[in-house]
This record gives sequence, structure tokens and C-alpha cells, in this order.
Amino acid sequence: MKTVFAKLLLISLCVVGSGFSQETGQSYIEFEKARFLKTSENNNAKYLGDSSFDVGYYKLDLNISYSPQSLSGIVTVSARSLGDILTSVFLDLSDALSVDSVLSNNLSCQYSHSENKLIISLDKPYSPDEIFTLTIFYHGVPVTTGLRSFVFDSHNEQPSIWTLSEPYGASDWWPCKDTPEDKVDSSDVWITVPDNLIAVSNGTLTDEIDNGNGTKTYKWKNSYPIANYLISLAISNYSVYKNYFRYSNNDSMLVIHYIYPEDLDELKPQLDKTTEMLELFSDLFSEYPFIKEKYGHAQFGSGGMEHQTITSIGIFTDGVIAHELTHQWFGDKITCRNWENIWLNEGFATYGEGLYYEFSEDKSAYNSFLSYHINRSKAAVGSIYVEDVSSISEIFNGNRSYSKGAIVLHMLRGIVGDSVFFNILKNYLNDPFLAYRTATTEDFERVAEETSGLQLNYFFNQWIYGKNYPKYNLEWDFQQAADNMYDVNINIEQSVNTYPQFFTMPVKIKISTSVGDTILSLFNDAQNQKSSFRISGKPTQLTFDPNNFILKDLIISDPAVLLPQLNLEQNYPNPFNNSTVIGYTLPQEDFVTLKVYNSLGQQIATLFNENGRAGEYKINFDGSSFSSGIYFYRLAFGKRIITKKMLLLK
Repeated sequence: MKTVFAKLLLISLCVVGSGFSQETGQSYIEFEKARFLKTSENNNAKYLGDSSFDVGYYKLDLNISYSPQSLSGIVTVSARSLGDILTSVFLDLSDALSVDSVLSNNLSCQYSHSENKLIISLDKPYSPDEIFTLTIFYHGVPVTTGLRSFVFDSHNEQPSIWTLSEPYGASDWWPCKDTPEDKVDSSDVWITVPDNLIAVSNGTLTDEIDNGNGTKTYKWKNSYPIANYLISLAISNYSVYKNYFRYSNNDSMLVIHYIYPEDLDELKPQLDKTTEMLELFSDLFSEYPFIKEKYGHAQFGSGGMEHQTITSIGIFTDGVIAHELTHQWFGDKITCRNWENIWLNEGFATYGEGLYYEFSEDKSAYNSFLSYHINRSKAAVGSIYVEDVSSISEIFNGNRSYSKGAIVLHMLRGIVGDSVFFNILKNYLNDPFLAYRTATTEDFERVAEETSGLQLNYFFNQWIYGKNYPKYNLEWDFQQAADNMYDVNINIEQSVNTYPQFFTMPVKIKISTSVGDTILSLFNDAQNQKSSFRISGKPTQLTFDPNNFILKDLIISDPAVLLPQLNLEQNYPNPFNNSTVIGYTLPQEDFVTLKVYNSLGQQIATLFNENGRAGEYKINFDGSSFSSGIYFYRLAFGKRIITKKMLLLK
């Protein structure tokens, strides 16, 4: 909600509120005005349309015929001037539709319509912050583009009319500012259709009128901020199935499903999961964003689209239902400011699928989800930040915007921990300058840093704007230091990447030892980095990134094939009474002697004196025939000699 528009009648002016943030001392209006003025300077906020005005309200009054196929409409736009002296504006509208007339503040005005733009001369010059209202009368048969923006379809020989406007399809069927950046504060959609059909849209159904001429008019009112591409319609001979989401002891919200009659009975068990998901996601993310209106599904062609409060859906799997519901928070409550940052919508919604599997099933289901999307992420080409938003396939690249976007959130969760991660999501969704507005990657980074107390620019810079993923080569070894302590040496080398040249990441390493597991933490911030740690117990295995929190390839030396180091262990027990055990390790085959000496340097026993193969050995020394005192045992291997002392006490 960029400005606070009060009640707005069809052609009346509206009053602008002055929402204020006590935290920043800046009004929302001031904040938004400054952001719009900086749009051309901000390479993360590209908008090629008319940025000289800010839309606050849309009303669509549509009459739709299935046979013959046609659409006629009256669209009302209330907006605020952002220019110094504003005399004309343009809206996006497909040339396939014909404009009949345009009013500016209820006065007829001049206009031109070509190259998919409707240029309107205003009824007078407007100063900054002045409000004006446009009314556009038009008709035609929409030509579908992109993801099939407006479709006359059918099912079971019955009409099915639906829209999917993302990313650039809204202007295929109604005049608007076709950009996600300019969310309006509220909207109305009135749809007149044959009386055997039901027309569904965003928000609350305020009226259903039988016109007495074989048509009905459905009046839908949305009272929350909404992006133009999320305004939708779905029309068919629906059967209606209702549930309720009880979000407190005394309150509930309608959950309503508009389903093709032939499919309803089969789909009911899946539809019933919606309320369970609403409960889960409200707990993980914060309260459902449109709690005063509804949530539901309207069946349409195939796939799914997160239209605000009413998802259009054709595939009713757990994953699709969870994905589109997650969008109500990430995509609808907070919308990507431009299509370059679409991962803020699709990466989050994809990760919502994983969270549903994790919390409704178990960790193994979540791990299966991760495995699938990790593999897709590795196939991603280019940066998650979309460099070519003229290509719809680039915007909605499954490997990048969806899978890799989701894995970025998984990695962030690994860095900050579960508690902080979910606090980041909640703080992001309720940030006073982002809630019900738009965001870029930098906005999410800011909230993540404020919540975690960590500097995370390196993380977002490389994972959102960088390309590929780290490919690690890891070598390690260990030597005994003293008693049962060992020095572990680790060398991490990354293959040279394009951008970044190498990836900077906090890394956890698990060392399994003879006495248990040790978790080591290091910050890998070099192409080739060596680290050493002293741990208790003899290492038996090394696991890099044990919780799989880094998207990576890994080549690691198997501890089983590491050449052992020449080592003479401290005898145990020590001191000893009569008997003790001496251990040693040989790196390769060679002649070996192990002898015992008294404190005068006199040899008193030979424990081993022959060729020995590589491996670990344990030899018992019986001191029952010797007196108490200090003794020495010496291992000779090739030209190397190691000596240690032991204490015999009787």
C-alpha cells in the first residue's frame, strides 16, 4: 500500500492518508515519493512504463460473453500525480481491444491507442500529489499472450473462462499500469456473465445480482493492497465447497473452493488440507495476510497461479497447493518490485513446499525435497537475479527462480539457525515499509541482517547476483599431538568460478573420532584455505557440511585410503602395574624394531624386530619381572626413531 486511499466512489476524488513510521520518522507517502524519484537511478527497480503517477485504486466492471466470445468493460483508475506538472499519462492496453471513450474526472478527454499503450490527455494540469480519476470504456476479444493471459476454455463441454496475467498479461484484457511495482490500495471487480455460470475474483463477494435478462453480476471487493497481475477472474459452472480456518478461539475465515462439478468428490480430501496448511504457515510466517476476506481455489486449465485470496489451480497435489498458498505471504502480501527479483516470489513459494513436507511429514520428506531442488539448482545457468526480463521463460526459469531461489533460503537457514531464520521471515513480512508493498533483494537482505545481527552482503551478492555454485576439493590429515589429542589439518580448495571467483561461506565439518564426534566451524573466504584444529580422539572420518546446507560439488579424500602417518602412541595404562599396551602405526612396509630400555639406557626387552607392513599395531609389554621406575620404549622405522617414556608402579 503505497498511499492510503480512503473510500473511493466511482468518479469521486479520494483522500490521501499520511501513514507514519515512528521508527524512521518518515511518512509512507514521503518514502514512496522518494522511491519513485529514484526509480531511474536504481538498477534493481527497472520500470519501462509511466512512472509519472501512482495508482491507488482499480475498478473493473466487465461484461463477458462465452458465445459469442467477447468482453466489454468500464475500468476506473484513481491515481496521484508524481510529476511537476502532469498533463498526460499512459496506461498499458493491448491493441487487440478497442477503446470507445475515456473520461478524466468525469470529463471527456482526448486519447490515442497504439503500440499497446493508451495515451490520455488529462482534463487539466495536475501538481504533485493531486488526485485524478480516469474511466476507460472498451470492448473486444482478448488475445492471449505469455502464460495465457485471458482464455475462453471449456471442461466437460462446459464454459471455463479464466485469466493468468503474470507477468505482462493484465493489459491483454484491461487497461492498467502493467508493473508489479505500483500496487493499489484496493480494487473492485464486477463481472456480468450468463446466469448458469459463477464468476469468481479477489476479496469478498459483496453482491450477486440476477439481472433478469439471463445474466448475473458478481461484485467482488478487495480491501487490501494488490498488484495488477494478481487481479483475476475465473468463470464456470462451478460447484462450491466451503471450509473454515479457525485462527482463534472465537474467529474463523471462509475457505472456499470453486471446483468443476465432475471433479469435486475426488478432490475434497486434497482441498481439506488447505486449512491445515493455513494453520502451519500462519504459525511459521505470521497471520494469513488477508484474514478479513477469504482464501480458496478456483479450478482452471492447469498448474497454479497465486491470485490474491483465490488461487487459480488445475493440479491439486500437496506441493502445488502449498506453493500457491505460500505465495499469499510471499508474492501477494509482499510482491517483488520488479521481475528481476522474481525469486522473492517463486523461491519463497517453492521453499514453502519444503516446509510443508518437513512439518507435516518428517525430515526425510524435507531432505527428498532438497535433493530434487539441489539437482535442479546445479543445472541453473546465470544469476538468480533475472538479467533479461523481456523473456518470460527467463523470468520463470524453474532451475533458477524456483529451485535455486529455494535453496538460497535453505542455505540462509543453515547460516543463521532455525529460530533466527523464521524470525527473519516474520520480520520481513511485517516490516513497516514492506508489508503489503513491494521489495527487492536488498530489502530482504536488510531485514535478515537486522534480525540476525550478521553482515550478509557477501551471501546475497554471490548467491543472487553471482552464477553457479562452489566446487570444493578437500584434503585432510592428522597427527597425534599428546596423549589422546590429535591435530587435524584441513585444506579447502575451490575451483575458479566466473563470478564470484570463489564462494565465501561459513562451513561446518564433522570429525568422527574414537571417542565421539566433533563439529568444527570455519569461515571459508579464500580460494585455497588451510586450517588446523586440535581435537580429542583419533579421527576416523571427516564429513564436510554434514547438514547439507551448501549447494556444492565436493571431492574429498576418503580417510580409508589416506596413507597412515608413522606414529608411536603413549602406552596405556600409564602408570601401569606389571602390564601395559604399546600402540604404533606404520605408513608403509619396512624393517621395524620396538625395544624397551631402563633409566640407565640399558635394553631390557625386544618387543618387535622384523619386517612390518603398513597398518596399526598393539603390543603388550609384561613388566612383572622388573622393579618400579621410569622406562623408555623406542620405535625404529627405517632411519626414523621415536622414543617415549612410561612409569611402572608396583
